[in-house]
Amino acid sequence: MASPLGEYTWTECDRIERRPLLVVPVGSCEQHGPHLPLDTDTRIAVALAERLVDSFGPGELLLAPALSITASGEHAKFPGTLSIGNEVFQQVVVELVRSADWTGGVVLVNGHAGNRVAVDSAVRQLDREYKRVLSWWPRVDGGDSHAGHTETSLMLAIAPQMVRMRDAEQGNTAPLSELIGTMRRLGVQAVSPNGVLGDPRRATAKAGRTLLTKLTFDLCAAVDDWWR
Repeated sequence: MASPLGEYTWTECDRIERRPLLVVPVGSCEQHGPHLPLDTDTRIAVALAERLVDSFGPGELLLAPALSITASGEHAKFPGTLSIGNEVFQQVVVELVRSADWTGGVVLVNGHAGNRVAVDSAVRQLDREYKRVLSWWPRVDGGDSHAGHTETSLMLAIAPQMVRMRDAEQGNTAPLSELIGTMRRLGVQAVSPNGVLGDPRRATAKAGRTLLTKLTFDLCAAVDDWWR
């Protein structure tokens, strides 16, 4: 199992022969409908990051603490959501990567699409500073957008005890392209009062395990191609 960075001492980090990559799960604390926990994005990002670290040799990759309160302004009208906004979160990512110069580079394992503006802006700035950083985003062809079949299936595979399937409801199933304009202006609640974009009711752990395997393969391939 992946050992979290926080369990190391600085001298143990210093003795690693080849400078390791630092793997940072990037999640959120925001509503995920009536059936999924607020930390869904963080749990998914951590699960993928752990599998990435475990797939490489001992000491090659180190698992950082997750960034769990990020940019979730589009969910602000739902109780439980916490957000630090795009501008602040962009600077958080910049400063974190700057602080990791003792590593061979930083891999951001992203679990919350709402962070895209902040993370992409941070990576562009870091590239100009010649910092070594890879930002990876999961791609699920045909998946729904938020708290629907995709995320619910993943959570049933990762943390089934946290999923309230009895409370699962269909949300707005229109394509994201039809909703994004209103969401950017007025937030998710304006297009989906229950906070769901998709339909979680037929989600299964089996589908989640299949998807988790696929995403883990994609992530490992991306990191291997970038690092080697």
